[in-house]
Amino acid sequence: MPHITVLDKNTIDKIAAGEVIERPASVVKELLENAIDARASAVTVEIRDGGTSFIRVTDNGCGIPKEEVALAFLRHSTSKIQSVEDLFTVSSLGFRGEALSSIAAVSQVEVITKTSGSLTGTRYQIEGGTEKTLEEVGAPDGTTFIARNLFFNTPVRKKFLKTAQTEGAHVADLVEKIALSHPEVSIRFIQNNQNKLHTSGNHNLKDIIYTVFGREIASNLLSVEAAGEAVSIRGFIGKPVIARSNRNYENYYINGRYIKSGIIAKAIEEAYRPYMMLHKYPFTLLHFSIEPEFLDVNVHPTKMELRFRDGERIYQMILSSIQAALSQKELIPEVELAEKERKLAEAGKRLPSSDQRKPAALEPFEVNRMKQLHITPLERDKPALTGDCKSRHTLFGKTSAAGTAERSFASGQGGIGEGPGLYAGKKAYEEPLQAKEESIPEQLDLFNGRLLEPESRKRHKLIGQLFDTYWLVEFDGHLYIIDQHAAHEKVLYEKTMDSLKSREYTSQAVNPPIILTLNTNEELLLTKHMEYFTKIGFEIEPFGGKEYAVRGVPGNLFSIAKKELLMEMIDGLSDDISVSSPDIIYEKIASMSCKAAVKGNHQMSAAEANELIERLLTLENPYACPHGRPTIISMSKYELEKKFKRIV
Repeated sequence: MPHITVLDKNTIDKIAAGEVIERPASVVKELLENAIDARASAVTVEIRDGGTSFIRVTDNGCGIPKEEVALAFLRHSTSKIQSVEDLFTVSSLGFRGEALSSIAAVSQVEVITKTSGSLTGTRYQIEGGTEKTLEEVGAPDGTTFIARNLFFNTPVRKKFLKTAQTEGAHVADLVEKIALSHPEVSIRFIQNNQNKLHTSGNHNLKDIIYTVFGREIASNLLSVEAAGEAVSIRGFIGKPVIARSNRNYENYYINGRYIKSGIIAKAIEEAYRPYMMLHKYPFTLLHFSIEPEFLDVNVHPTKMELRFRDGERIYQMILSSIQAALSQKELIPEVELAEKERKLAEAGKRLPSSDQRKPAALEPFEVNRMKQLHITPLERDKPALTGDCKSRHTLFGKTSAAGTAERSFASGQGGIGEGPGLYAGKKAYEEPLQAKEESIPEQLDLFNGRLLEPESRKRHKLIGQLFDTYWLVEFDGHLYIIDQHAAHEKVLYEKTMDSLKSREYTSQAVNPPIILTLNTNEELLLTKHMEYFTKIGFEIEPFGGKEYAVRGVPGNLFSIAKKELLMEMIDGLSDDISVSSPDIIYEKIASMSCKAAVKGNHQMSAAEANELIERLLTLENPYACPHGRPTIISMSKYELEKKFKRIV
């Protein structure tokens, strides 16, 4: 068998470097964090060829004394900690003392540094872990690190790097994240001699968000600020309208360090769950200040992961802080209709009168749409309200079908808009809105009166029902469109939650019982939470093997308690966050109640709609159904007038 030997220092250094330096972005991370730890107020990062051939990080920090420069490149040399006890109180970004040693082991490094009390600076060169030169030079205060030819002595690892564009993108993403974590530091990023990022260092986090993420994100932010014992939170979260399909926009920092945490991510997404659709994720940029003794950052060599001493406490604080921020705003999405292309508008114009006229050229998608509607290009130009077409139009609540059907939503006083109606109508705006600059769709913040405030209800004007699914309400220069199904789901959900929490429920027998076949994990979850199921009206008992018989269910769920729904509820209990209350059970049960909601394509009477809207407006969060779909959207009077060319 092979003999046991001790590896030489060169091999050890390269193996250790592999744990810390994975790609050019790893080098930039370590050097940029060192610059910030050196109390720099300005840092410039420059790369070429994605960082594989050249990386330079220059700062105006405290510098390194000449006698300590070579020492800084030894393994486990650090100024951040002195003993093992310091690991539990460390607050700097780096502390292990592995970064410079690891970088020097796999690249050609040059450092020029000067402290404020020195007359001259120091230039030090080290390649592949071997010292080359150490000399005095003229230099400004601060430090410049240059790393050339990354992995020049480990060609196998170099082959695993991606293209220069991909590696450069990783570096850019990293620099942006660190810039967002330190708004007090001016950070410039140069890639292949082009300026890609420059932050001002003016301490204004919102300015950096605008610089990095753009106007859409910056104009749809909600402020978050909370403080507790040993923990504080500040930063911004996005309104639900800027949801994304991945977690890339969930950014959070602990004591200035960008990290990933399952507990924090779970708290964020749980807070947003009532406002956001499934598989959509919010924008967050949150800074946490946590006393170091509550953390263990010494988990992963890159320090991207950490452990909390009291994870449940952190979870609850994050959850409540974000919920509070979301509940303070009226989060109704405002719809802005896109302008049709000029070609399509021109194609829709009437052609000169001629027996031999030809239809105007059509866009491909317009042709397809006409085929779906069985319309020929010439029929497109005929007046819309003639012949049989007229019988298919519904206008102001009156449906003309063979000239007989007419519906009135006013209180016996003719069609919609006539008489007092269900709501005391507000007088329409007498003056047209002034033309304003084009803007992107934003989540509404109604400063002059909110749709969902009690004092605003008397000014709501109910217009009618559209497509047997949506209810239209006019208020304060906006048209609000309410989805009756989503709204009813939300009302039922909140009603069920209230009754469960106040213990206003009964149990109703199920005969024959519902038989559930559970796997080991499902059985464990059911057993763990059985007391909560029992308290709210379920009667569940073993039925042999891995089967359980459900012999009773809460009375308000009797009509919808099916096997599939019960299994879905149990599956939903799989959670990495332990709970000490039955809230999670309540939420799953309440979600089941949504199945009883009125569906779309269902004609509701005006009285039913009025009652539904009244109940919706009393909820704390009426803006989205339990599955995250919006219950209400809006369109401004200005947008409508623009489409009708009243405003040019």
